[in-house]
Amino acid sequence: MPRLFTVHPLQAYRRVRRTGQLHASPPVVLAGSFFILTLLGMLLLLLPAAQAQPISIFQALFTAASAVTVTGLMVIDPAQALTPFGQGILLALVQIGGIGFVTFAIIASVTLGKRVSLKYQALALEAFNQTSVARIRQTALTVLKFSLIIEGVAIVILTLWWWRHNNLHDAFLMAVFHAISAFNNAGITLFPDSLSGFVGDPVTTFVLTGCIILGGLGFSVLADIYHKRAWKTLAYYTRLMLIGTLVLNLCALTLFWLIESRNPATLAHLPLPSQGLASWIQVVAARTAGFAAMDVDLMHDSSRFLLVALMFIGGGSLSTASGIKLGTFIILLAVMRAYILQRKEVVLMNRTITPEAIHKALALMMMSGLLVCIGIFIVSLFEQLPFLSVMTEVMSAFSTTGLSPDLTQKLSLPSQILLILLMFIGRLGPLTLVYNLGTRSHSRIRYPDAQMQIG
Repeated sequence: MPRLFTVHPLQAYRRVRRTGQLHASPPVVLAGSFFILTLLGMLLLLLPAAQAQPISIFQALFTAASAVTVTGLMVIDPAQALTPFGQGILLALVQIGGIGFVTFAIIASVTLGKRVSLKYQALALEAFNQTSVARIRQTALTVLKFSLIIEGVAIVILTLWWWRHNNLHDAFLMAVFHAISAFNNAGITLFPDSLSGFVGDPVTTFVLTGCIILGGLGFSVLADIYHKRAWKTLAYYTRLMLIGTLVLNLCALTLFWLIESRNPATLAHLPLPSQGLASWIQVVAARTAGFAAMDVDLMHDSSRFLLVALMFIGGGSLSTASGIKLGTFIILLAVMRAYILQRKEVVLMNRTITPEAIHKALALMMMSGLLVCIGIFIVSLFEQLPFLSVMTEVMSAFSTTGLSPDLTQKLSLPSQILLILLMFIGRLGPLTLVYNLGTRSHSRIRYPDAQMQIG
């Protein structure tokens, strides 16, 4: 049976009483750490110095959870309800939750010259989705280095660009907030209409969407590109992610633009270049971040369903994005293609996909789909709202996208609590939560094959 702890609960309790140590599996430690960080963020947001307007304990909890899980769903307006100090707390939670507190823990250990223990090595492997212990430190340093460089470049460009219409201080603060929010795929904004005011601004559009894409590609991809810098020498996974990201974004852009180009409430009233920029913002943000270039409620149902599908796919592994991940989606497409062509092996870009990877992809898709369906069902029990709005809200929480049809604040307390749970599950990953769930057991018993009718 799957176990969250490495020993029996009674034995664990006795060990805690005797040694003060709890031997829990890495996913449990990771989940507990995110939970503690959320509580700490809630307490900081409740400080009078953080509030421009009074906020309740639950509002502070929801806001902290949304920031730590880099989701972006809000029950308050951070620009109005929080002081600059409170907004700084929110941004710190986004940065730590996006890059991962494990990165900081590993780097701190390396800086102090201490050896990373086996327990923390296992925790880092879970957080970084890596299989090699030897690469943990290198990966942690790479994560921090690339994050600071990309965010720094974006901050400089946005500060200089926004300085034209604001004073330098305000332009800098806004640039810091939105560059970090974009790179960490949080989608939290201080603008009242998200990014709809920048649909005719190519600099802001491409800087922020560039941050979103780079944050969603995955740090292993960025590191591989940096070290090799030639297409033929790039790793197989890197090439697959780059091609998949380009094809998915361009296909989504074309489809979304065609659907909404005649909608007077969204794109029809805009000049052609602005239509393209608005569509680009929307499809890129829908996969991994929660920025909006237009009112979601005014879109055609087909466009909203397309955005929901993009949320479900998400970004790359070892990235600030969530969802089932683009690699998973590509493997599933390859499996379907192999079945249609009646091929025994699943081949993708002249490489055979292993059965283990196929099983993991199928399990992740089924588990994610089941959790989303359960979430939609429960929210529908509490709320009398259009089905597509409920679907969008639940998928936004699970995929930690945060693209909401201005619905989060209107939901009842049980629905908002459920969204918090979905945000945590989506951020940690369904397969991480089940962990394979504990120790693997190998049975010596071999059962006869079952004859099943499928299809």
